Amino acid sequence: MVKDNGGATTNVSAVSSRVPAAAHPLASGAAEIASNINYHLQYSPHFSPFKFEPEQAFYATAESVRDRLVQQWNETYHQFHKVDPKQTYYLSMEYLQGRALTNAVGNMDIQDAYADALSKLGHDLEEIVEQEKDAALGNGGLGRLASCFLDSMATLNLPAWGYGLRYKYGLFKQRITKEGQQEIAEDWLEKFSPWEVVRHDIVYPIRFFGQVDINPDGSRKWVGGELLQALAYDVPIPGYKTKNTISLRLWDAKASSEDFNLFQFNDGQYESASQLHSQAQQICAVLYPGDATEDGKLLRLKQQFFLCSASLQDIILRFKERKNGNGLWKWSEFPSKVAVQLNDTHPTLAIPELMRLLMDEEGLGWDEAWDVTTRTIAYTNHTVLPEALEKWSQSVMWKLLPRHMEIIEEIDKRFIGMIRNSRTDLESKLPSLCILDNNPQKPVVRMANLCVVSSHTVNGVAQLHSDILKNELFADYVSIWPRKFQNKTNGITPRRWLRFCSPELSSLISKWLKTEQWITNLDLLIGLRQFADNSDFQAEWASSKMANKQRLANYILRVTGVSIDPNSLFDIQVKRIHEYKRQLLNILGTIYRYKKLKEMSPEERKKTTPRTVMVGGKAFATYTNAKRIVKLVNDVGEVVNTDPEVNNYLKVVFVPNYNVSVAEMLIPGSELSQHISTAGMEASGTSNMKFALNGCLIIGTLDGANVEIREEIGEENFFLFGATADQISKLRKEREEGLFKPDPRFEEAKQFVRSGAFGKYDYGPLLDSLEGNTGYGRGDYFLVGYDFPSYLDAQEKVDDAYKDRKRWLKMSILSTAGSGKFSSDRTIAQYAKEIWNIEECRVP
Repeated sequence: MVKDNGGATTNVSAVSSRVPAAAHPLASGAAEIASNINYHLQYSPHFSPFKFEPEQAFYATAESVRDRLVQQWNETYHQFHKVDPKQTYYLSMEYLQGRALTNAVGNMDIQDAYADALSKLGHDLEEIVEQEKDAALGNGGLGRLASCFLDSMATLNLPAWGYGLRYKYGLFKQRITKEGQQEIAEDWLEKFSPWEVVRHDIVYPIRFFGQVDINPDGSRKWVGGELLQALAYDVPIPGYKTKNTISLRLWDAKASSEDFNLFQFNDGQYESASQLHSQAQQICAVLYPGDATEDGKLLRLKQQFFLCSASLQDIILRFKERKNGNGLWKWSEFPSKVAVQLNDTHPTLAIPELMRLLMDEEGLGWDEAWDVTTRTIAYTNHTVLPEALEKWSQSVMWKLLPRHMEIIEEIDKRFIGMIRNSRTDLESKLPSLCILDNNPQKPVVRMANLCVVSSHTVNGVAQLHSDILKNELFADYVSIWPRKFQNKTNGITPRRWLRFCSPELSSLISKWLKTEQWITNLDLLIGLRQFADNSDFQAEWASSKMANKQRLANYILRVTGVSIDPNSLFDIQVKRIHEYKRQLLNILGTIYRYKKLKEMSPEERKKTTPRTVMVGGKAFATYTNAKRIVKLVNDVGEVVNTDPEVNNYLKVVFVPNYNVSVAEMLIPGSELSQHISTAGMEASGTSNMKFALNGCLIIGTLDGANVEIREEIGEENFFLFGATADQISKLRKEREEGLFKPDPRFEEAKQFVRSGAFGKYDYGPLLDSLEGNTGYGRGDYFLVGYDFPSYLDAQEKVDDAYKDRKRWLKMSILSTAGSGKFSSDRTIAQYAKEIWNIEECRVP
C-alpha cells in the first residue's frame, strides 16, 4: 500500500491507473522511469500482487536501474572483446560494497530523475534507499578498499574485473545485549539481491582431496577426491559519468544432480544422500569461518582454493576465446594480456593453481609455466602482524591439495637452489626465507613468502608500511630483487565517500570551486585553501557540517535510544575491534575524562568542551579481549549517559553493527576521529582518509597513512601523539626489563574500572593485558600505557581548539583541501601504469 498525494492509501492497481506500466529500460525522464518501475512491479514480480510498500518499491526501482546497467555492461563487454586490451583481474576474499542503489543512480547521474519518478509513485527516494541491505561480503578495510578500487577502475575506463565469493551470511550481524556483542547470521540474501545476474553458462569444476597420478610420459594429473562446481554471479559496477560498467564476479558452490543419491534417499539415508550438496553449501556460507578445529581450517582453505581455481579457469578460458579468432596465440603472450592482482595472502593459491593448469591441463613444461605465472601475478601485502601473515599446516595442505603441495615444494626447492648458487651470503637466512617451514613440531607453508618469491611485483599500501616491508619484513628478498618492491598508498572513492554521503558539503565545494570536476580529479580540492579564512565560506561550511551532525544524532537516537547533543564535539572511532587499533586507549581516556568531570564543581564543568564519544566495530567471534572492549564501551556508556551531573558534558555511545551504510552516516557527521593504532602496526587505514575528506580532524599516531595525511593537510591541522614506529621494539624491550614507569593518570583510569564503577563484569583479564612486563596476554604489547599521557595531552589540545570556532572551521576546511592525494582514482592509475601495464579502454 502507498499513500497517494492526497493522503489516501492506494494499492498497485491505483498506482497503475495513474502511471502506466510500460517497459522503458533506457528511460531518462521521470515519467518514463516511473512507468518502467511500475512495469517491473507487475512483470518482474517477487511478491504477491496488490502491495506497493517501500520494500516492493525498492526491488522494482533496483530492477529498473539494472536495465540501464545491463545495457552499459553489455556494451563494455563488447568493447573489451573488440579491442582485446590487456586486462586486470583483481582477486579478493572480501568486498564491502555497501548499498548499490544510491551509488548506481549517482554514478549514472540520474538520481534527480529517479527521485521525481518515485514521488509520482507516492514514494520518497531516501526512504526507498533505506530498504536495501548491505551486501555482507567483507569484514573491514581490506574489503572496502577492494570495492573502492572497482569503482575507480570503472570510472577510469580500465579493462578490469573483480573476483570474489558469494557468501550467503558474510561475517555476522552484530547485536549488543547486556552480555556484550552477540553474533547472528546476516540476512542480506534472505530474499534476493536485485543486482546480481546468475550466469548459468559459466560453471567450472573444483576438486578437493584425491591423489596425483603419474602418466607414462612423466606428466602428472590430479584425480579422485571430491568434485564441486563453481557457478558465476555477476554484479555490475558502473563508473562515474561514463558508460563503462565492469563486473564483480562472485562464485557460488554447488553440486550437480548426479551427486544426489536417490537410492540412499529412498532408503531413508537422507543426510548421506545429499552429502556433497551440503558440503558445497558450506563453502560459501560464512566469511572467515572459525578455524580452531581441523575442519575449520580445511573449510577456510577450501574457500581460498575455490576462489583461485574458479577465477583462473575463467581467466584462461576468456584468454583462449579472445585469441581463437586467429588461432595464432602462444602461452608466452598470456602475461601481455592478463594481470592478476592478489589482494593480500588469501588468494595465494592462485600461484600453484596457475602452474597446475598450465602444466597438467595445457601441457606446458615447468620453465614455460613458471615464466608465465611469475609475469602474470602481483601481490599486495596488507599487514606486518605476524598472526595475519598466513601460514598453513603442511599436513592440511597435502590432504586437501596434494598436487599443489608438489608444486609448492618444487618452487621452494628451486628458490633454495638459486640462493645456494648465486647468493651464498644469504644461505644462513634460508630457514626464514624459504617457503616451507619444516619445523618438526609444526611444519607450515608460509603464504607471504610464496607470494614474494613467485610474483613480479610486491607492494605495500602506505609509504611507512612499504618502508617497513622493505627494511624489515622482506629486507633479504629486497637484496635479491630490489626492483620487485613498490608502494601504492591506498585511496578511497570520492563518489561514495563525499559526493553521495554528504550532499550538502559536496554542493558547497562545487559552488565555491565553481566546478564539479573535483569528483573525478580530487587534487582540485586544494583550491579550497584560498577560502579557509573566508567568514562566509566558514559559515556555510559550519551549517553543512551541522546538517550532517543532526542527521547522525537522529540515527543514533533511532538505533540506540541515546539522545546526543549536536552542539557537542562529535568524536568517533569506527573500525574492526582489535587490540592494536587501541579502542582500549580511547575508552580508558574517556573513563579518565568522566572521572575528572565527576570531581569538578558545576561551574568548572561549564568551562569544559562537551563531547560525544562514539565507538563502533565488530570484534571477531573468537577474539575474547576484543569482545571485552566492546562490553566495556557499552558499560561505560550505560553509567555516563544516565549520570545527571555529567551527561550534558559527556556521552558515550557504542554504535551497533558497523557497516558501510552506517559509515556513510557517521563519517560526514564526525568532527574528530581517532586513528590511534600502535605505530608500525596499521598498514594504511582508509577510514582516516574518509574522515579527513569530510572535514573531520584526526587525533592519531604516526602510523599507516596517517603519516601522509598529516603531510598533505599540514601538521598544525593534525593532533599527534604517541611513540613512533622506530621506537617500538626498544620500548617493548625496556618494558620487559622492568623499566616502564606508568603515568599516575593511567593507573587512576584502570583503578576506576577495577573499583566496579561500571558494573559487576570482571574486567580483570582485560586490564591484566596492560600489566606486567612480559608474557602472553600481559606486558601491554600495544603500548597503551606508554602512549596514554601523550594521548591525554593531545585530547586537551583538541578541547582548546574546539572552543575557538574560527580556528576549528579553518582546520576542518584545510583537512578537506589537503585530501586530494587520497583518491582511489590516483591509486588505481598508479597500479595500472606501474604494476599492471594496462590502459584505458573507453566505451564510445
